Amino acid sequence: MSAETPSRPHTSLPEGRELVLKVIPMPADCNANGDIFGGWVMAQVDLAGSVLPARYVNGRMATVAVNQFIFKQPVRVGDILSFYAHITRLGNTSITVQVEVFAERFRAQGQYVKVTEASLTYVAIDDSGRPRPIPRGEGMVLPD
Repeated sequence: MSAETPSRPHTSLPEGRELVLKVIPMPADCNANGDIFGGWVMAQVDLAGSVLPARYVNGRMATVAVNQFIFKQPVRVGDILSFYAHITRLGNTSITVQVEVFAERFRAQGQYVKVTEASLTYVAIDDSGRPRPIPRGEGMVLPD
């Protein structure tokens, strides 16, 4: 994974976003350069992105699109990765989620670097795999 734009360390994490996953990559997740495989990061982002839609769809869902995926910095073994998500669009059958990933570096505890951001769309599906409406209920909190 190559760095696109250097990110300055942050001392705080994003507000107004929900922490949906924390994970520490291990040596088995490395590429030949010693950085974590981009595909491993993508899989974790997909898992993290599915957390919020799961609360809405009330059943099966599938990832239908990776609208954007930006690797900002390499991920290293021992980084503590924090995945923050928020819903950006709630449609009739689909939900789009923005995921931001911050790394707390092994030797720089308390400092965070945004390493990845992505936008993914999930669709509610029936038992045959066809799109189905997302149930709407009273008290349902919709995204801003």
